[in-house]
Amino acid sequence: MSKPAVLTLDDKVYVFPTIEGVENEKAVDFRTLRSATGYISYDEGYGNTGSCQSEITYIDGEVGILRYRGIPIEQLADKSSFLESSYMILYGDLPTQFELDQFKARVREGTAVSPMMCDVLKGFPRDAPPMGMLGSMLGAMSCYNASLATNDRAVDLEHFDEAAAVAIAQTATAAALGYRVTKGLEGNQPDPSLSFGDNFLHLMFSEEGRPYKAIPEVSRALDLMLLLHADHEQNCSTSTVRMVASGGANLFASVAAGCGALWGPAHGGANMAVIKMLEEIRATGDDGSKFIEEAKSGKSGKRLMGFGHRVYKNFDPRAKIIGKACGELLNKLGIDDPCLDIARHLEQAALADDYFISRNLYPNVDFYSGIVLRALGIPSDMFTVMFAIGRMPGWVANWREIAMNPKMKINRPRQIYQGPALRDYVAMEDRG
Repeated sequence: MSKPAVLTLDDKVYVFPTIEGVENEKAVDFRTLRSATGYISYDEGYGNTGSCQSEITYIDGEVGILRYRGIPIEQLADKSSFLESSYMILYGDLPTQFELDQFKARVREGTAVSPMMCDVLKGFPRDAPPMGMLGSMLGAMSCYNASLATNDRAVDLEHFDEAAAVAIAQTATAAALGYRVTKGLEGNQPDPSLSFGDNFLHLMFSEEGRPYKAIPEVSRALDLMLLLHADHEQNCSTSTVRMVASGGANLFASVAAGCGALWGPAHGGANMAVIKMLEEIRATGDDGSKFIEEAKSGKSGKRLMGFGHRVYKNFDPRAKIIGKACGELLNKLGIDDPCLDIARHLEQAALADDYFISRNLYPNVDFYSGIVLRALGIPSDMFTVMFAIGRMPGWVANWREIAMNPKMKINRPRQIYQGPALRDYVAMEDRG
């Protein structure tokens, strides 16, 4: 049994229970803090606050560990696939072959969107931001799949299997159709014979008389990208999904809110920022050496994008995996991307520099993911959309945890009010 925590306030002693996770994470249970003491805890940004108990993902940022349902990300990247890992994230265990086949079939069946949804997409302007379009489509899914989005928790859980498959499948479909709308192209029909990733690329790039031809190395790189982003504990977007779900909202409304949170550049736009930085370095003829010195000086306003992470104080384990895959993909495709050379130089230089080491500034997953996506033909303004496609299983699994918890209360954080003290209303004629 965990030791209790003792808190002294105003010469009074209060005892609070503690909670210990399976990986020895420890927390003080302050659920009765306000009622017992009149105080609340203050933790701006929630960096020290456990908002929930979850069984989905474990992270140890101090040593660079990431596990989905207990399985190390390195093993999943080497042996699993996006859809197999998605099943495990959703349901808790690796599937049998029968379970995986059934799950893949549900995803295939859920890929096609309503023609009316296509009409909605066509109504967006060609310069519409891809994340704005995707968020709108995720919300619209609740309208075009009304039987799966009733806001009656028991009913929505009864139809969870189908709803989860639709959310995962149609996110990719809507993303691809949105891309084609911006190009003035008609949408393609899903090809049930293709894998999840290959079907997405087909929906994106197939042209009349020139169907997309799957390349194994490309298929594997895309699948790996999605798998590495499938979940990442209580980040901004996932916490948003849980917040909305706590109010009883259906799955599609909740993940649409998560999409909005991901749209922010501090969360989902990091790989775009990396590509922009690498392109700017290349344009100056620098190999990255000058840029590093300017970033260290702090006078130029330049930052080394793709380094450091809110959670990881060591190497991001996903970065090691995607960095290796990036080089292999470009070599296989015969792509000579000068941005990759600059990225490698930046990584080597930063990892040998005490300035970055002392500040725990190691490469994160975003450092190489943009290069991989560019090699796959994905335009940079869709990088965050790709993030959303990958993260959907995690969002859906977190919605399910909320929905299945009979003791779940609506999330309602407190605040410390710092505005004007009590004052009287002043009539218009007396305001000067």
